[in-house]
Amino acid sequence: MATFPTDEGDSAQKWYYDVFLSFRGEDTRHGFTGHLYQALCDKGFKTFIDNEDLQRGEEISAELIKAIKSSMISIIIFSQNYAFSTSCLEELTKILECKKNGQRVLPVFYKVDPFDVRRHKGSFGLALTTHEKKFENNIERVLRWKAALYEAANLSGWHYKDGFPEYQFIQGIIRVVSSTKSNHTKLFVAQYPIGVDSRAKVVENLLDIKSNDVRVVGIHGLGGIGKTTIAKAVYNRVADLFEGSSFLMNVRQNSRKDCSIIELQGQLLSEILGSKELKVHNTSRGINVIKERLSCKKILLILDDVDKLGQVENFLGKCDWLANGSRVIITTRDRHVLTTLEIDPLIYEVVQLDRHEALQLFSKCAFKKDKPEADYLQLTNQFISYANGLPLALQIIGSDLCGRSIRQWESELEKYKDIPNKKIQNILKVSFEGLDKNEHDIFLDIACFFQGLSKNYVVDILAACNLYPDSGIPNLIDKCLIRVEFDKLWMHDLIQQMGREIVQQESNVLGKRTRLWCYDDALEVLKENTGSDEIRGIMLCSHKPTTVTLAANTFKRMRNLKFVIVHNVHIRKELKYLPNGLRLLQLPNYPFPLPSNFCPQKLVTLEMPGSCIRLETLFKQEFQFQNLKSINLRGRESIENLPNLCAPNLEYSDLKSCKNLVECPESIGFLHKLQELYLSGCEKLQNFPSHLMWKSLRYIDVSFFSSVDFFSLFRDNHLSFEGLYSYCCKNIVDLEDFIYKLPPPEILCIYTAKSRPWCDPCQMRKSYAFLDLSNVQNLDLSNAGNLIELDLLMKSDYFPILEGLYLNEINIITIPESITKFTRLDTLGIKCCKYLREIPRLPRSIRRVQILNSHSLHPQSSNRLFSQFGALWQPRQNPSDLNDYGLVLPGSEIPKWFNHQSDGNSISFWVGRDCDYHKFVYCVVLGLNQRTVKVSLKFNGINSTYCWFPLGITGFLDLTCNHVFFFILPSWFGHLNLLERNRVEVEFECDFYYFGGDSQILRCGVHAECICPLVQHLSTDALPPTSIPAFPICSISNTVTPSPHLLNSCLELSHSNSTYNDFDSPLEGSHDDGCDSSLSLCTSPMGRNYPPPQAQVTSHISFPKLRLGLPVLGIGSHFCEAVHWGSSPTAHNFVSDDDFNWYSPSNSDDDSDFNLYSPSKKRRKS
Repeated sequence: MATFPTDEGDSAQKWYYDVFLSFRGEDTRHGFTGHLYQALCDKGFKTFIDNEDLQRGEEISAELIKAIKSSMISIIIFSQNYAFSTSCLEELTKILECKKNGQRVLPVFYKVDPFDVRRHKGSFGLALTTHEKKFENNIERVLRWKAALYEAANLSGWHYKDGFPEYQFIQGIIRVVSSTKSNHTKLFVAQYPIGVDSRAKVVENLLDIKSNDVRVVGIHGLGGIGKTTIAKAVYNRVADLFEGSSFLMNVRQNSRKDCSIIELQGQLLSEILGSKELKVHNTSRGINVIKERLSCKKILLILDDVDKLGQVENFLGKCDWLANGSRVIITTRDRHVLTTLEIDPLIYEVVQLDRHEALQLFSKCAFKKDKPEADYLQLTNQFISYANGLPLALQIIGSDLCGRSIRQWESELEKYKDIPNKKIQNILKVSFEGLDKNEHDIFLDIACFFQGLSKNYVVDILAACNLYPDSGIPNLIDKCLIRVEFDKLWMHDLIQQMGREIVQQESNVLGKRTRLWCYDDALEVLKENTGSDEIRGIMLCSHKPTTVTLAANTFKRMRNLKFVIVHNVHIRKELKYLPNGLRLLQLPNYPFPLPSNFCPQKLVTLEMPGSCIRLETLFKQEFQFQNLKSINLRGRESIENLPNLCAPNLEYSDLKSCKNLVECPESIGFLHKLQELYLSGCEKLQNFPSHLMWKSLRYIDVSFFSSVDFFSLFRDNHLSFEGLYSYCCKNIVDLEDFIYKLPPPEILCIYTAKSRPWCDPCQMRKSYAFLDLSNVQNLDLSNAGNLIELDLLMKSDYFPILEGLYLNEINIITIPESITKFTRLDTLGIKCCKYLREIPRLPRSIRRVQILNSHSLHPQSSNRLFSQFGALWQPRQNPSDLNDYGLVLPGSEIPKWFNHQSDGNSISFWVGRDCDYHKFVYCVVLGLNQRTVKVSLKFNGINSTYCWFPLGITGFLDLTCNHVFFFILPSWFGHLNLLERNRVEVEFECDFYYFGGDSQILRCGVHAECICPLVQHLSTDALPPTSIPAFPICSISNTVTPSPHLLNSCLELSHSNSTYNDFDSPLEGSHDDGCDSSLSLCTSPMGRNYPPPQAQVTSHISFPKLRLGLPVLGIGSHFCEAVHWGSSPTAHNFVSDDDFNWYSPSNSDDDSDFNLYSPSKKRRKS
């Protein structure tokens, strides 16, 4: 387990005394009590004894009350005259009050019968009768004493009788005190206090100690992430609030033998009951003994590192006997253990360390200080990236590097890339060792070949290998070995390295390993023909285009081969053999026909775009291809006729740009499970099946056709689908005829290059009277260059349920006012409409607007959109209503009403306890080639939220200017427990992995109600004790260039008298705050950087109310995107890189990009 240090929290009781002695001085001070006190002191227990006899009836002092409250244990010595002292009775009531806060109370009945104390008999009854007479006007006080005596007499304690050796009696008390003291001793958490305290507070909030119900809380995460450390910190904070507590370490490891389980059961009983005299002889009896002895106690039990449900049952049975107020914490790598408990647990998923925490922990281990040495900074960042937020790795690597030279650091870094650290690997491998054989193979296949790919894609392939991934992959997720994000399979970098290291350890001979993914290793085996039947998968992927010559029969010795993956490699020599057992064949641009004896009946995915295969040879008519799900033969120009294909489970077929394809057989029409069919660019296609039985079809692309009348086919076969895409179909005579023949899809994309003028609206209305467009939810009008007005189609009665309107490369100048009549329209996407100037007020249903490369848009339209979004968001009280609102416009400036702005990709500020982060509004200026934006939001150093936001520009990377993106975070994140002052850190990142280059967040802004100090109020006394740079201030001098740490700052907000022209007028309905985005650099399309204008000094500062909130934006108009825009980011699916030709945009000479707030026009006029 990873080790973190922790600061003790407010919940942890601070004991000053080990023992408080309550007694009647005249009875036992110079006898039993004195002997007990001396014995306790001799054993090292800090014991409080009142050295002054209080007179009968005297009230107890404040000092005495303080001593009682600060004692871990109170020992009450009931003697003959105890109850005659009102001060003793007051002590007793105070002690029992402290018992509720975790103090242990031990009664000693010294030469008195416990029955007399409980039932108020003998001297105790006489004393209480006396008090009733004396306090007849305050009888409630006497009743309180009676209740206290009754409660105390029912507690477990000791009864001393004459004749029993006193020293032996006292030793029995010492043993219990010693055991109690031992149980209350704080656990060592870790050496360095990095990151745990905030995480422990989250778990403590889940425990909700004040609640009187029974709760089980699971701490779940991958090995080395700090589950045990967090549990220790929580134990130290709350253990004293229970009647008994026990922390059972390493349950998994200690449960391998029955005798070990018995020892753990005995430890549990001993720690909670404070006695080692109770013995357990077998596991089954131990379960019942635990239940019988602890069912009346409010206990805290922590079971550390559990990996099987039976390990929990060994201590708790069915969890149905726990007393009210009890709490159980279970740490585990396997979520399934928690979800199968008899009682529903609350689960905390431990988050990795953020970069600031990782830097601090690594620096502590490697340099013994908070920050790295300057010469080591670059290497430090590389090691932190390697560890990827895993505390175990940071601690082990940092400690190993401590005191070493830079050269040694560089050598270690290179070694770690090839040879993982054994200590780290041994911890991570524990989860892998708990898998069955099928799960082993699933995990290793993903680690070696399939990370980052679609889950459904991988499931289909692995299912054909008889690995049962529908159950195996969820098990891997439960064990934190993989995770699913955006329907893609991912794993921690060190987990992947661990998996690949397991494969490398299989054999020192490359050809005898089960999987080859390294280019050099795979190339060596393929060139030298040294493979074997052990190999189940081989990947030959080069970082740059490469030409290789492989042995013709290189695959003949790999008869168990399941996966062949080739990328960016041109094979110069024809292959004579391929195994028939292949499930995945990726062989793009292969210039030879496949072997004539190759018949892959088990094939699931065939990806050979641009290759020269003979389909009639590959798909022999006498064979069925039951497993085949996906075919990609894009750009296969030699195909003229498709063979009859018996593949009843085919779901995806991509035949784009098969320019010589003339005929498709009738069998294609009977593919009942076909979901996506792409035939764009098949210009010579003439013969197509007349009977189409496509019951599952979702998307079809029939762009650039000249002969086949697909639309009549669709109508005649009564087909319905989500998306129909048609581009430049030359055989369409009239637009109204084109639409008339369509089925009622949910997505209607009209991409036509007709040159004739559009017909008269009245004539169109007559034609439309016969159309069924009632199901059209998304209308895409693109590439119609001569279309200059939309009034023709913008009739709400034509499209009664229209939700999305997409316009791409059309020559419209304005959006018609009639758009307001589409009361269900929520998405407007506009790309490359270079003449578009006016966008009217949109319907109130609008949620997403994206305008890309449309440089002529008038600033008034931009301001109108800002204003309308503000008006739409403001009335909504429920943050979930705002989850998928978003706005993207061309520009390089952040609007002035964002009171926190920064160059770069991060910003920080301070908020109060009542802060609602759901109301934060975010803004980023994006450079080129960005697909998604990741937002990380941290409160007081702990990651509270993070989320990816698709921008909807997949496949559209030739952006000619910067764009501004506005959004808010989704509301599915939980409530935050905030302090009076809370540091908020926001970091934005772009997903640029597939595109190359650097993340281009040029500047960012957040609108939030903050408590940042104003510059005139700032003093050194205001600075909080933190290693983070000084917190931001709310105004910046115009005489000094801002220092780097002030770039992440609050900009001043002013209500000073200002004048604006149309270009920089404030938003409608918003405060004229005049906020100056003076820290921004303005970037032109040619990439020139202009210095920021000087900030203006004002005398009046105010904080306008939150006006806007813009979250997830996702608008996709390209026919290949197939994007479902749901309310959760996990609903978004992206196409593969091969769908588009990615390239870096060249510099443009067009200076027409629109800066939302021009630098030349944003200075105040006073």
